[in-house]
Amino acid sequence: MIEDELVTETGIGDAGNSGGRKPILLKFNGKSALSISFDIGYDYIEGLFSFLDGDEIKSESKRKLKIDSTNVVGLIRTIVSDFEKVAPETKHGIIGITLAIHGVIHQNKVVFTPYYDLDTMDLYEEISSIFPYPVYIENEANLTALGEYTFSSTFDSLISLSIHSGIGAGIVEDGKLQIGKHGKAGEIGHSILYPSGTTCPCGNQGCLEQYASNKVLYDEFAKLKGLTHVNTQIIRDYYLKKDTETMILIEKNTYLLSIGINNVVTLYDPEIVIINSSIYRAIPEMVELVKVHMNGYFSKDIMICNSPLEDKATLYGCTAINGQHFLNVQRLKFNEKI
Repeated sequence: MIEDELVTETGIGDAGNSGGRKPILLKFNGKSALSISFDIGYDYIEGLFSFLDGDEIKSESKRKLKIDSTNVVGLIRTIVSDFEKVAPETKHGIIGITLAIHGVIHQNKVVFTPYYDLDTMDLYEEISSIFPYPVYIENEANLTALGEYTFSSTFDSLISLSIHSGIGAGIVEDGKLQIGKHGKAGEIGHSILYPSGTTCPCGNQGCLEQYASNKVLYDEFAKLKGLTHVNTQIIRDYYLKKDTETMILIEKNTYLLSIGINNVVTLYDPEIVIINSSIYRAIPEMVELVKVHMNGYFSKDIMICNSPLEDKATLYGCTAINGQHFLNVQRLKFNEKI
């Protein structure tokens, strides 16, 4: 490992009580390889170029655009090209590209994407044919959970809730990502909240994400206020002014989400639930409102918090996947703080 520059010598330790040679102290070299990460939503794409340990080299973000099968490959190609131009010299170079997709993924295949059409193409084959690096595709919520476990959390069992256009739960148990037999584990957004309720793209009616996702909150707020454009900052401003309609809307959203969290906690019994949502970051009081409703026997003592990694958790999860495959390990930890 020293020859591969995966570890470096940091000094000489003390000999034991029985004598003998003093041990050589070693430290993992997180700067020995490079990683490329992508978070691809239905209206944005974010890229992170980093060292193996997550330290950023360059990042790019393109927002307010419609992502679909006709432009996603070109966007990825452009961003990777930008990253390659600034790549520092390392022993192993770029060791992988991981794509986070908002949908069901099974063995690098995009199986189902409710809010864009990436399930109509073989994204893995197209990207693999362009670049000389290993390519991995995984569900966005799963990668968010892995990012939390690898880079921020001291817990071995956690659930990370990703709340965007939909709602997904990434599940880590004993340090390992749980994806299910067909990659569908954690699709909490498609659990039924209201039987015979609003039709969901998945084919069911009354799914949780049709009532408690960020997108639904924005749409309801826009209708309520007669606005054509809504973002997190606008809702936050109204909330800080204690606008009555906004307060009621926020209370409703947190109550409905608490039902989903209660259900997933009952199933998986995690040590902590971490929320990844732009609106919950902007209005942290929403986390406390969720906790108010978590008062049943199975959920009243569960820890709930906003992500320490903020909006980078998914990208860090991609970095973790690249690292796991490169090092051929199932568990990887770079940070013991939360």
